[in-house]
Amino acid sequence: MKTFLMSRSVLSTLFLLIPFTAFGQNIITVTDADVSGDVVWTRDNTYVLDGFVFVGDGETLTIEAGTVVKGLPGQGEDASALIVARGGKIFAEGTPTNPIIFTAEADDVSDPVDLPLDARGLWGGVIILGKAGLNSTPGESAIEGIPTNEPRGIYGGEDEDDDSGVFRYVSIRHGGTDIGAANEINGLTMGGVGRGTTIEYVEVFNNEDDGFEWFGGTVNARYLVSAFNGDDAFDYDEGFRGNGQFWFAVQAEDDGNRGCECDGGTDPEDGMPYAVPTLANLTFIGSGAGSANADNDYAVIMRDNAGGRWFNSIFHDFSGTAFEIEDLASGQDSRMRLEAGDIAIQNNLFGTFGGGALSDDAFTTDYLSAAPQNNRQADPQLRGISRTDDGGLDPRPAPGSPALTGAGELVDDWFVDTDYVGAFGGVNWAADWTYIAEANLLSTAGAGIIIETSVEPIDDAVPATFALKQNYPNPFNPSTTIEFQVDQTQHVRLAVYDVLGRDVKVLVDGMQTPGSYRVLFDASGLASGTYLYLLETAHGVVSRAMSVVK
Repeated sequence: MKTFLMSRSVLSTLFLLIPFTAFGQNIITVTDADVSGDVVWTRDNTYVLDGFVFVGDGETLTIEAGTVVKGLPGQGEDASALIVARGGKIFAEGTPTNPIIFTAEADDVSDPVDLPLDARGLWGGVIILGKAGLNSTPGESAIEGIPTNEPRGIYGGEDEDDDSGVFRYVSIRHGGTDIGAANEINGLTMGGVGRGTTIEYVEVFNNEDDGFEWFGGTVNARYLVSAFNGDDAFDYDEGFRGNGQFWFAVQAEDDGNRGCECDGGTDPEDGMPYAVPTLANLTFIGSGAGSANADNDYAVIMRDNAGGRWFNSIFHDFSGTAFEIEDLASGQDSRMRLEAGDIAIQNNLFGTFGGGALSDDAFTTDYLSAAPQNNRQADPQLRGISRTDDGGLDPRPAPGSPALTGAGELVDDWFVDTDYVGAFGGVNWAADWTYIAEANLLSTAGAGIIIETSVEPIDDAVPATFALKQNYPNPFNPSTTIEFQVDQTQHVRLAVYDVLGRDVKVLVDGMQTPGSYRVLFDASGLASGTYLYLLETAHGVVSRAMSVVK
């Protein structure tokens, strides 16, 4: 990634940031009895989970950015997992350069290739439980794998705004051991989690079971990565009704089931509220259209009265077909939800599938291809698909890709509107903090650079000097305007950087004649935070700070 020494000097003066480096870690074994009251785990220690460790009702666990948490091996009652019970809170707030890592005891996190890429089931996972509503009877359930006589394993209730804390910039690796009879734990399980909880920038890598699973609840989630997991990339059940945006899934060539498995209810199947999440800007890459992985049969399957709204997304390279909407001769099915208006599949791009069609079901195919839905079937022309550590995986659309156009407007203010479909535009938001980037699975070349921005002249009068004005509005979401002045014909570079001096977006890079200019900066793919923009010429550098607030 291109960075200018002059820019780093300016950045270091403005921010005085010193990246964290661990010189030696204390190993602290944690049992359930060790988490009581308000507990803080710090990045100078490595914490090793020994068995089920609960954050109980009224208790708080705070985990510093850069902290490593490991789980001991074991199955059933000997499995290791972190469980945030109803009424408990977790504040796990990593950063792009110091994510919080949950992994197996055997994993040397300083060596990204010490474990095989397909190492799964080496420990349990993370479970967050809340008080939001379910559609199962009697409205509360015991999370799978936890003994039913353990009250801290119960989830559900009536508080749709329940707050279980913050889970941000977290990487969960190599989990999914059996915690019950033939019951592997998901990478991140959310049971009845309310919309007061923050879930964003979370990766699950090489989990034995699903990457992410929601059991009811209303929590919203952005910027999720589900990579090379053994079962479904995403799964929802029991009336999940949250929002989701910018989700990325990629399946292994020989393993992995659906991109998303969507179940409405099980006890009863017509229980309310129905599962009707709203999901946008997803990129789901399967095992390969020519893969022999027969389990990779659908990108999305909806059944048992599950609904859902799917917008502005890419589904590609599954060995089966795209969508399956359950259509039974009798009984409860998801076609009922479609006819009731609880399913929408619009403005999506369907790529290549081994099944050879949008669906193997005529009813589903007719619905997906109907003109009002504005779905398209075409090669999304992603920059690279690879499932090994050759740096060849780049899920951003290549120049000229049909994915760069065709997005529809989203009506809920929680969502960020984009011009592109899929989880990525020009910015690779997964490039810094994920294991797939660290292990050279994900390409990080030019990860943040977009060059399609246009420069608009606003005044051709010759200014007295070159200058850079404060952007407006500021703070902003998702776009802002930057104006600059050039006093003579010269090479000008205007670029946006993060706080560590890495290119986020190049706005101008070329010769400019004297005058005043305006540029629109779109931060749709960026996280909230402070960024710096610099005007660089042969005669010096001018810089200003701006804030993205989402």
